[in-house]
Amino acid sequence: MRLITSLLFLVVMVSSMNAQKTPFSKNDMIRAAYLATNPAQSTKDPATGQPRGVVPDLVRELERTRGVTVTLVGKPNPQGVIDAVRNGEAEIGFVAYNPERAGPVEFTKPYLLVNQTFMVKNDSPIKSIADIDHQGRKLGATRADSIALYLRRTLKQGTLLELDDTSQDTIERLLRDGALDAYGSNRQRLTEWTKTAKDVRLLADDLYGVEQAIIVPGGRRDALEAANQFIDEVRRSGFLKTSVEKSGVVGIVVAPER
Repeated sequence: MRLITSLLFLVVMVSSMNAQKTPFSKNDMIRAAYLATNPAQSTKDPATGQPRGVVPDLVRELERTRGVTVTLVGKPNPQGVIDAVRNGEAEIGFVAYNPERAGPVEFTKPYLLVNQTFMVKNDSPIKSIADIDHQGRKLGATRADSIALYLRRTLKQGTLLELDDTSQDTIERLLRDGALDAYGSNRQRLTEWTKTAKDVRLLADDLYGVEQAIIVPGGRRDALEAANQFIDEVRRSGFLKTSVEKSGVVGIVVAPER
């Protein structure tokens, strides 16, 4: 009887340890939704064609430290990431925090800041961020993107134009034709554009840094606490800083500790 009791105690202990190790999933298999089109999260390795960057690095570190298997699930936009976690297609997601997105998912503390700025025509009177929010200024941003949500909340004089087609050719044409006075996005994306774009320039300063976070399903406080603990670990160990530097992405920095 004593042997049976001891065995039952061990089973309970092992189950408890596994639950602590992998609160994201019941079977040590985690699907992680991310923005496949956002260089701040990942870029495509030209040699292998596989994603590389901060998010893939974090996923590999989660596998190494938690003994789990993580599969990346690429999504085209933030809402796709949120929907994947909310609908059970993914256990966790990597997406920018915005108050408007809270509710169906839980956001961790930020692990990364992605600086946002504007592109304007060469001859534009806009010289810095201080010149952006003026009467009559038409400011473009991708519909429901972080910078669009921020501008919805903060613009006092300028007019926000949320766009569905934000390809480089389209934005250059809108700027050239005067339909836009400035287009806002993350600094990395706009820096890449200015390498080939004509008659445009990038502002030297930033509007703000978008807080990148990990999300878990709404109400999953155990998973949220585990994700926050993981963020603390990779920040304090220097892993996150090394990953940011190794990525080579312009305009991203480790978020300050909270």
